Parts: sequence; structure tokens; C-alpha cells
Amino acid sequence: MSQRASIIAADGGQFGWFAKIGATPEAVNVLNDQPVLFTILIVVLLAVILQCLLIWYIHFATMKPEQKKKKDPKKDAGKAPAKRLPFLRG
Repeated sequence: MSQRASIIAADGGQFGWFAKIGATPEAVNVLNDQPVLFTILIVVLLAVILQCLLIWYIHFATMKPEQKKKKDPKKDAGKAPAKRLPFLRG
């Protein structure tokens, strides 16, 4: 690494906090020099997340009724469940 790069890396600049999470000084220098790369990274990550949500929604919306989980009917909360006696079968 050149002397200029180590001076810039020591300063940190706008993206100096990346060094705290493990980025190399060269990576921090590149981001400080070309901040549009960080913007592109965020836009691409958001696009991938939105695409995954769209794929999940299409999957959910096009499921056949027999593929969906059936909801169990709710039992009365006020009534206690009936006791089953061991000698009664049926």
C-alpha cells in the first residue's frame, strides 16, 4: 500500500466505519473515491429483496386450495372439553 493510501485509510473519510466491520483500507479508499459504488450496492440489494418478495407472493397467490393449510375451527373458549370415560368407546 502506498503512503497516500495509508494516509487516506487512517483518516477514514465518509466510509471509514467500514474499516471497523472488517473492510480493508483499500476497500475504504475505493468507496471514498467512488461513493456511487455503495449506492449501487444498496439499490441492488433492495431490488433482490423486492424480487424475492414478489416471487413469494406469486407462489402464495397461485397455490391450489388443497395445497393451503386448512385452519382448524376454533372451539368454544367458555366450555371445558368433555371428559372421555375409559369404559365408553365411540
